[in-house]
Amino acid sequence: MTRRRDIAHFQNPPNAPLPLKGLITRRVAFNEVDPLGIVWHGRYAVFFEHGAADLERKCGLSYADFLKSGIRAPIVEFHVEYYEPLYLDEEFTIETKIVWNEAAKITIEYRLVKLSGAISSSAYTIQLLTYAATGEVCLVPPDMLQQCREKWRSGAFAELQQ
Repeated sequence: MTRRRDIAHFQNPPNAPLPLKGLITRRVAFNEVDPLGIVWHGRYAVFFEHGAADLERKCGLSYADFLKSGIRAPIVEFHVEYYEPLYLDEEFTIETKIVWNEAAKITIEYRLVKLSGAISSSAYTIQLLTYAATGEVCLVPPDMLQQCREKWRSGAFAELQQ
């Protein structure tokens, strides 16, 4: 098995805008570790969620935006790889990247990076957009996603592409 420590999970399509990127720095809390002071593996999904929620909020794809639009975005695929553990009181950065695609889905990559620069873990999620009222899959990207992509392509999110 190839470890993807520095390899992108998703390839940016030709002629697509650069991915949107977000960074959050935080510290491991007491309630996130096991009796040995090591972050419990299930907490990593929560860290990734913090990164996704922050970045999606900045580009008009927050949970509130989904609710208003009558759209849901359930995660249909989640993959994580662990390299080095995080420990109690350790600072780390959540790196989040939304990668362009043309479908009615959101593809996100994540990395948790220790202060030393070592990668603690990497992951990706795929969120498939559905209509809240029926649960049916959106066959074409809904308006809220189209609006986000228009802004993205026009350069309105340039500060998130650095």
